[in-house]
Amino acid sequence: MGAFTAKRDWGRLLTAMLTPFNSDGSVNYKEAARVAKHLVEDQKNDGIVVAGTTGESPTISDDEKLALLDRVLEAVGDRAAIVMGTGSYDTAHSIHLTKAAEARGTHGIMLVNPYYSKPGQRGLDAHFRTIAGETSLPVMLYNIQPRSAINLETETLLGLAEIPNIVAVKEASGNLAQISDVCRLAPEGFRIYSGDDALLLPILSLGGHGLVSVGAHCVGAELKAIIESFPTRPEEARAIHHKITPFIQAIFSAPSPTPIKAALASQGFDCESVRLPLVTLTDDEKSRVLNALQSIKA
Repeated sequence: MGAFTAKRDWGRLLTAMLTPFNSDGSVNYKEAARVAKHLVEDQKNDGIVVAGTTGESPTISDDEKLALLDRVLEAVGDRAAIVMGTGSYDTAHSIHLTKAAEARGTHGIMLVNPYYSKPGQRGLDAHFRTIAGETSLPVMLYNIQPRSAINLETETLLGLAEIPNIVAVKEASGNLAQISDVCRLAPEGFRIYSGDDALLLPILSLGGHGLVSVGAHCVGAELKAIIESFPTRPEEARAIHHKITPFIQAIFSAPSPTPIKAALASQGFDCESVRLPLVTLTDDEKSRVLNALQSIKA
């Protein structure tokens, strides 16, 4: 197991890592290890989320997810925190995958709101509480109403934050008033991560801890600079934020993770393919993404 196994602080910049596929649609594990090294060595990430939504988790099997975890742990697990997405709309299945990931040596798990079923707040509480009770791993909750069709309300989240191994939330609700309340009311040591690259700076200003990113596949160094400069040099953080905003907008201008896969592929990685129902970008869509990236790197 890696050095981060027993730790509950995963650092301040993590990337929800994309999953590379071969031309026949199978997972390209060799390239996944290469992407993981790039995230840590070149893009300044403190950690990696494996098999999250950006990793196309709905269309990769449990065996593929666990094999990805093995390769990422092998590649960078002694240098970065490795968190695996094990949540789904099925509590029993989430427990099964969590236990399998724990046995493989993951440093933590991320649990998304159970999508489609819309279980209500009592159901959300029971779902997360039950999974957390079946593992010794630290847990990050993932609140993303646009994809899950249900919001993890502040009162529910604060109750869950009292559970010892629920240590963080990835907030992608887009509701800054709610995120402000969470930052103000959460217990000491509970980490609030932005789940939206564009809202990193506002969430830091509210007391957020860091970011679980998509853009950090390509602009991780810039995002890390925002995090590090904000406390003492806010004007510098703001300037970097404005500089990378067109790229952040571009990578969410088509269904994610298709744009970020095109962006990283332009830098020499074999990762552009996606699995249906996602489709690759049109030429115009790709031009927008690559032009935005080039404007930063020029």
